[in-house]
Amino acid sequence: MLRALAVDDERPSLEELLYLLHADPRIGSVEGASDATEALRRINRALESGPGGPDAIDAVFLDIHMPGLDGLEMARLLTGFARPPFVVFVTAHEGFAVQAFDLKAVDYVLKPVRRERLAEAVRRAAELREATPLIPVHEPDPDHISVELGGVMRFVPVEDITHVEAHGDYARLHTAHGSHLVRIPLSTLEERWRTRGFVRIHRRHLVALRHIDELRLDTGTVSVLVDSVELQVSRRHARELRDLLMRRTTGR
Repeated sequence: MLRALAVDDERPSLEELLYLLHADPRIGSVEGASDATEALRRINRALESGPGGPDAIDAVFLDIHMPGLDGLEMARLLTGFARPPFVVFVTAHEGFAVQAFDLKAVDYVLKPVRRERLAEAVRRAAELREATPLIPVHEPDPDHISVELGGVMRFVPVEDITHVEAHGDYARLHTAHGSHLVRIPLSTLEERWRTRGFVRIHRRHLVALRHIDELRLDTGTVSVLVDSVELQVSRRHARELRDLLMRRTTGR
């Protein structure tokens, strides 16, 4: 049974697509999204859940012409994940089929959608789903984190992040080019990125060791300089940080 997501910015088209998908016995569940940002937010949750997780999505039925990020751009972003959902384009425009199949689309269905034609696309996706081994992937794209910027979902390389600041249940990611607020607790990022060289220096700060330019000791206080920003190091984390920096510089 496929778990599906339908994406279309035109409400009548989305409702019709949801109705047809609900009626197909190979569809176990289906959700709707009215734009690419909403869809990527839902897909990102599915990818973090893993293919066997409760939030998993097997197939995305995707319009092409949408405001902001269009369907082709969204599909291109999905190809960067280790295990993206299958993509079926559902569109009124014939001229993008070549680009769609270059992006490994399962099918290309033209509007107005006929029940029989959509059923064929569902069949193809279901067969591919059955033929794909269900290997759990808890971190489908460990090199990037998704952020929302100006109504568009972007993917920021983890290696560009200099430090992270806690904001309650949120965290602000700092890079050389700006900052991004994500709805992930600092403790979660600390656990996720520990093996990638991030270390907790304070209850409010997580830093990337590779971006520390200076370690400053001044009358009992410790701080670090990260991308021209000075951050205080709490007493409980100071010794661990000094040890990590020493091992990093000596190679031990």
